[in-house]
Amino acid sequence: MLEGKSKKQFDDACAWHNQFRSQVISRIDESPYKVLFSERMGAPNAPVSLLLGMMVLKEAMDWSDLQLFEQCRFNLLARSALGLFNLTDDIPAESTYYLLRKRIYEHYREKGEDLFGITFNQITRDQISEFNVNGKSIRMDSKLMGSNIAFYSRYEIIHRTLALFYKSLNDSQMNTLPVSDKEQLKQLLEEEPQKTVYRSTREEVKSRMQQIGILAYKLIKLFDGNSNDQFQLLRRVFEEQYKVVVEEKIELRPKEEIASSSVQSPHDPDGAYRQKGEQKVKGYSTNVTETASGGPLDLVTNIDVKPANTPDTDFVQPSIEATTQVTGQKVETVYADGAYQSPENDSFCEDIDMVFTGMQGPRSRYQLELEPDGLHVTDMATGQTQIASPVAKRKNSKEDRWYIETENGKKYFGPNQIRASQLRKKMHGRPVEELRKRNNVEATIFHLGYTLHNKKTKYRGIFKQQMWANSRGLWINLVRIIKFLQQTCQRTFQTLKNQVNSHFFRPVFAAMKFFRVTIDLKLVMYVFLFANMKFINF
Repeated sequence: MLEGKSKKQFDDACAWHNQFRSQVISRIDESPYKVLFSERMGAPNAPVSLLLGMMVLKEAMDWSDLQLFEQCRFNLLARSALGLFNLTDDIPAESTYYLLRKRIYEHYREKGEDLFGITFNQITRDQISEFNVNGKSIRMDSKLMGSNIAFYSRYEIIHRTLALFYKSLNDSQMNTLPVSDKEQLKQLLEEEPQKTVYRSTREEVKSRMQQIGILAYKLIKLFDGNSNDQFQLLRRVFEEQYKVVVEEKIELRPKEEIASSSVQSPHDPDGAYRQKGEQKVKGYSTNVTETASGGPLDLVTNIDVKPANTPDTDFVQPSIEATTQVTGQKVETVYADGAYQSPENDSFCEDIDMVFTGMQGPRSRYQLELEPDGLHVTDMATGQTQIASPVAKRKNSKEDRWYIETENGKKYFGPNQIRASQLRKKMHGRPVEELRKRNNVEATIFHLGYTLHNKKTKYRGIFKQQMWANSRGLWINLVRIIKFLQQTCQRTFQTLKNQVNSHFFRPVFAAMKFFRVTIDLKLVMYVFLFANMKFINF
């Protein structure tokens, strides 16, 4: 039905909707999803690739579910992206879409297998192979992202967890509760914990938490062995917030004993707490790894989501291994900031050139060099070098230590200080251009979280966060491929133009003008050259 300029733009091979269909939809291998279906649970009445494509589009465009289905019904570009060329082609029902998401999630919980992550790897692997992306050099960075939860106090976490468990009990389980406990639980359900915290003093809140702890302990003993998710969550919160002392006396744990990995919300027990500078996050840390070839095209190879309290050092090994599997190439160089360095990663990265762009903490006044005759300590303020004295080892001591005499007393050095000094010296010797190669991954991090509102995602739970991140990663790669193809088209056209206007064809055009040839032979030359040039197959 389209004509003129509209049809030309719609048929443009580099347009996003055509490239989405080509680079995402057509690359999806549906075979891993066969495990979700059986004779009792039949396959959906729509292609799995179409449903997965809708999930990616939703996160790419930051649509709500309502907007997603509206766009897929009436937006020509969205329909074309999904391979729906005719207006009579119907989209899947909402129930079909949600059922597939539910089955993917349940499969992950039961088997621990991320099917959508497999799809991300497979699509990226095909793209890297087709466009010959160099994956020997990579760069990585992480970003803290909040979960879609409210900031709860300790009292609210305990109260809401207990309330959720109570609501999960069936009639037979309710009947086993003592009357006094049942009445106390009903009173708790009628209470609004946020208002209680606001209206009560610190001592009153502490007293109420003590009472709830005693009640929670009774319920845990009564329903011991229950496999219900809400019961397991109640047990976990109790163990994190309370401790049982002599004669089964319940005490509230001091604030200092509460780990950052403790439950931050009963609605998202996977999330964790972390404070980074002035930023406080209850949620997740998302690590992005991409190729750093320096060529015209670099792609995201891995996105790893873990609880917010996960240190950056824990991302190094899995990210390198995942990238190697996706690219099929051995990683030779890694560009990252100093938060990723650790002694544990040194042995794994022994054959990899780790380029760190900075170190955490202030720079030490002393430069350390471990030589055969001892530890050489150079005072960078005075330029003087001296050999440190070894510290006598204690019975339980496993590490060698040294010290020097200063005006403020003895200054001690251990293996960590020596290692940090050597890393700083190595970084100082790196060319500035090499150190700057990591910076581009910060732009990728920005685009990954571009659709976030208040630095929080729409989802709860680590698996849903991972699906969101992989969807955004597929979209980032698609945009890069589109720009790469557009640049290639421009270079191709310029090359053709230069060849047509070259000395080789000038006699032909002169003869055409002399004999007054009206056929547009120049256009024929363009077509002939384009057909014979070895450029990317569009």
